[in-house]
Amino acid sequence: MSTSEISATEKATFHRDGVVVLHDVLSPQWLDRLADAIKKNLADPGPFGKNHAEEGGAYFGDYVNWQRIPDFINVAKSGPLGQVAGELMGAKQVQFFHEHVLVKEPGNSSATPWHQDMPYYCVDCPKTVSLWVPLDPVGRSESLNFLKGSHLGKTTYMPRRFKTLEPLEGDTTQYQAFPPIDEYSDKIASYAVNPGDVLAFDFHTLHDAPANPTDTRRRAISFRFVGENARYVTRPHDVSPPFPELGLKLYMNDPLPEDWFPTVWEKPGARHS
Repeated sequence: MSTSEISATEKATFHRDGVVVLHDVLSPQWLDRLADAIKKNLADPGPFGKNHAEEGGAYFGDYVNWQRIPDFINVAKSGPLGQVAGELMGAKQVQFFHEHVLVKEPGNSSATPWHQDMPYYCVDCPKTVSLWVPLDPVGRSESLNFLKGSHLGKTTYMPRRFKTLEPLEGDTTQYQAFPPIDEYSDKIASYAVNPGDVLAFDFHTLHDAPANPTDTRRRAISFRFVGENARYVTRPHDVSPPFPELGLKLYMNDPLPEDWFPTVWEKPGARHS
């Protein structure tokens, strides 16, 4: 799939619902390279890599390893994901925020509760997208669930610890309480996806992820992107990824520096428009 094949309907769906599924985005060659990148990450985790499962099958998560495992960013720069992100957001410029490896082994019992990504991040931007890339077939019952339209208005809801559902440490009084999601069952969507497909969603879209009770591994990588005018935000609570702990030194509303958040795509002619 090339971005010219992203239809106007798919773009409109992304902006209306906050989520859209795109099929056959990644070639087998890119899938092989990403599978090898995950294998390297599992063998040599970064400082934040760990097994999040307390029982049952393992649930490995890790992020911000693109500098030492280059294919995590190459798939955005040399591969299609940077342009896909730009086309969906309607952006002139796309910066790579970070990658997040998520591997749920067979029999894993760790579900990810409802949340939205934005309040966990040290960034603010009017144009955002996460591209969730599966490396294994994922049925609807094991796939992410999304509350369609929950990104509209850019409301931010209480960021919580996934295991305890307690608010993040620090001041979280600025956030809204979660809406009664069960009352919006008609707006909840999930999608069966195969390797090569992409689930694209806004940083403000509420979503969750079930456990993996199947007998097959579920490997995925979530690639986070922001458009032009992205700014660093200091939050009065913990953030994830904890970029300040990694050595990032910025002030409120600073632009995102290229050495930490590289530009991976620009719309042709954007610098001259």
